[in-house]
Amino acid sequence: MIQSPVEFFRTLPKKVCPECGQVMQEQAESYLMECDRCLSKKVE
Repeated sequence: MIQSPVEFFRTLPKKVCPECGQVMQEQAESYLMECDRCLSKKVE
């Protein structure tokens, strides 16, 4: 049975920062892999 696109996106796992493991709040058109806190540490 083929899954509907709506169900597919609803069941995707939450996006997690690979550096600290914090669950990230996803935003439209964002391809960032790290959370804001980890990204700010890299800039300093």
